[in-house]
Formats: sequence, structure tokens, C-alpha cells
Amino acid sequence: MARTFTRNAWLWLLWFGLSALSTWALWLGMQLKEDAPPPPAGFLRTAFLPGQTSHGHHQIEMACSTCHGSEAFSAADVMQDACTQCHAAELKAADDSHPRSKFTDPRNAERAARLDAAHCVTCHVEHKPDITHAMGVTLPKDFCSICHDDIAEERPSHAGLGFDTCASSGCHNFHDNRALYEDFLTKHAGKPDLLETRTVPERDWKTVIEELYESYPIDRFPKQVLTQADAPAGKGSAQVHRDWLETGHAQAGVNCSGCHMVPPAKGEPPAWTDKPDHTVCSTCHKQEVKTFLEGKHGMRLAAGMTAMTPAQALIPMKSDAQQEGIGCATCHGAHRFDPVKAATAGCLACHADKHSKAFAASPHAALAKREAAGELPAGSGVTCATCHMPRLEHRTDDVRHMSVQHNQNDTLRPSEKMLRPVCMNCHSLQFSLDALADPALKDSNFKGKPSVHVSSIEWALKDAERAEAERRAARREGDE
Repeated sequence: MARTFTRNAWLWLLWFGLSALSTWALWLGMQLKEDAPPPPAGFLRTAFLPGQTSHGHHQIEMACSTCHGSEAFSAADVMQDACTQCHAAELKAADDSHPRSKFTDPRNAERAARLDAAHCVTCHVEHKPDITHAMGVTLPKDFCSICHDDIAEERPSHAGLGFDTCASSGCHNFHDNRALYEDFLTKHAGKPDLLETRTVPERDWKTVIEELYESYPIDRFPKQVLTQADAPAGKGSAQVHRDWLETGHAQAGVNCSGCHMVPPAKGEPPAWTDKPDHTVCSTCHKQEVKTFLEGKHGMRLAAGMTAMTPAQALIPMKSDAQQEGIGCATCHGAHRFDPVKAATAGCLACHADKHSKAFAASPHAALAKREAAGELPAGSGVTCATCHMPRLEHRTDDVRHMSVQHNQNDTLRPSEKMLRPVCMNCHSLQFSLDALADPALKDSNFKGKPSVHVSSIEWALKDAERAEAERRAARREGDE
């Protein structure tokens, strides 16, 4: 009897010991720095990861506090703040179709009780790969019916449609419908596939430097052309100096020390650094660096982690570019800062998916070559950056200027976000909708015409005709 009791006591002690050890390991793993350290310490964090992270967040899954806050298991409101910290500006720009206010409005209390979309984590739940769809959504694909089960009564054109087709038919997105609302669809109906005038917006950075004095250090870099004599003695080779002299930096009064002399700490004198990082670039290019940190290329840096490498991507990358950390100079080069090279060669130096590999033989690449040869006017060529890093209008106080959106994911998911800032510079809305809905055409980098047809414009026209017929009937009744 005593022997059995002793054995059971040891088993209980072992159980309590293992439980305490596991709890300690979990706690210690959560306390580690954001970038997971090498084994065995890194195991303390990865071992307790509850499940695979979605495509959008997998790079920062080790930076737990980015989403969960400083505490290990935070409340929903803490996680909500984390979501809006990264995505609020994007949703505001999109004129969010389903803002938080819609679900906190007392008039929608009945619907909000069925779908609490006031919190992002209601739909976007991480670490559940088995039930995670595109865009990190973990709800059933027919969730639109929770609020819109009577849509066919309001819109006869929707009768008989499945509720799992709302987003997949090229008609609706939960947050962003800037290019899919009815008035926009009818306004752009009947246009030819290729528009008569086909150009992309021009950057106008040089023309507004003086007006953007709050964000551009014009006192340090007055607009004046520099020469070889302005290069610091003993720093860099003759080839480096020649490269620099051909750049916009030399034309704008920025010499080598403008990037390489960095204050190490507040109050200390500047010190020379051989490899300036993105924080130095933000001295002049604040908007570009901001959007770079918001995209997949820079999100790890924004979370306080080491730079992303192509090896961490979930799409095919070239084997010889697997370990290079991505920063501004990765695409732009260290001294030439060539935007033309960055626009295509910078992308294809890493990307090896079907769409990227097909670019060289695409109609877009042919246009870019003809523009470079002077056969086409400026702005008529199409590069990788034309579509994935488009030139967008930004506003600083009362000044509007065009700059490059360096968040390369901004126009990728959902792809309809590409319609207004990219596709419709050259193509009709109908052609653009069809092309974006054709997976095979996207793989070939849009070589050919779409084999898919999206009917949303036709449905919008029918609804407009029906509404006009009802108005005419109402007027006739009033006249009688």
C-alpha cells in the first residue's frame, strides 16, 4: 500500500513539474525579443505557436506583441487597436463600406448581434489555417447573407444568385468598393478595351520640394547641382563618385555625407556609416519609406525585426536571392539609385512565380521597351512597378503631389483595388474586371484577352433601367 502511494506521489510530482516547466517555457517564449533567437531559445516561442499564420502576417508571427500587445493573452480591444494601427489609414482611403461605426450604430443592433464586425478578429482570426480563406477571412463564404438575405427583393437582378458569389463575381468587397459601386459601373460602361489615351501619372516630386518644407530638409539640401568637388575626400571609389554624379541626388544637392553621416544618438556628433538603412532614406522620402514599411517587403522592419529575405516568402523566389535582406538599396542600388532599373529588374532579381517570369514576353514589357527606346511618349510604358507600386496622389497640408506607393501589397489583395489607380489608366473598366478575374491570363502576365466575363456592369445597367422605368411610371401616376 505504502509502495503504491509513493509511486502515485512521484507521478503527481512529475506531472506538476512538467506542467510548471511547460508554463515557464511558454512565459519565457513570450518574453523573448521580437526576432526569434536561434535554437534552442527560439524553440520556446515557435513550439507554442497555436497554428500557421495567414499569408499576410506570417513574416511577423514571431513578433507576438505586434498583435497581442505586451501581455501574453490580450483582450479583443487591444488586438483591435493593433489591427487599426496598421490598417486604419488604408481603410480610410478605401472609404470603408463596412466601417466599425456601422456595427456600433443602435439601428443595426439586430444585425450586429449576428455578426460583430466592429472587431476585426471576428472575421480575421489567425492561427486557424484549416478554416482560413483568402484575405485571412475565417467566416463561411456566404457570410453576406447574415445581413443581406433579402437582397433579391431590393435588386431583382440578384434573384437566384448564391450568397457565396458576392465577392467572387467581381461585384463586391466587404471593405473597398471604390471601383465596384453601381454609379461607377454604369458611368464606365461601353468603353473600348484600350482607351484612346494611355499614360500613367507622372511623379512631380521636384516641383513641390519647396512647398513640402516640413517633410523635406531643404536647409540641409538646397536645390543645387553638385559636382565631383563636392564628394568627400577619401570616401568611395572613383566609380562610386561617377555613379552618384548621375543621380537625382547630385542634381538636388545631396552629397555622400547626406546619407552616410548619421547621428548615432541624440546630442552626439554625426558619424559615418557604410551602409545607411531605410531610416536615413526617410529623411527626404518619408512617404515612400512609410508605405514600404506597410508592405510585405518592410513589415518585419516595422515590427522591430530583421529585414525580410526572399527565403521567407510564400511564393517562388530565385534561389540565388534567398538570403539577402530587403531594404531601399536592394532595388534601387547603393549609389546609382536608378528608378528605371528598380521598376523591373529590381523585382525580377528575386521573384520567380509564373506571373513574374512571363513579364519579359508580355505586351506590357514590349511597351516599356518602346518607351525606353524613345518610340513612345513618356508614361506609356508598363513595368512591374507601374502596376504593383503605382504613382498615387498624396496630400500634405494643402499641397497635392504624386509619389510612388511602396507598399507593393496595396493593389494585390483584393485585386480589384488595382482598377482605379492602375488598370483604368489604359483599359476600360469591363476589360479590367474580366482580366483580373482570369487566373490563366494573370499567370501569362496578361498576354492575350480575358476568357472570363464579369457581368456586374450589365447588372448595374439593368438595375438603372429598372429604376428609371419605375420613376417614369411614378411620374405618370402623378400626372393622372
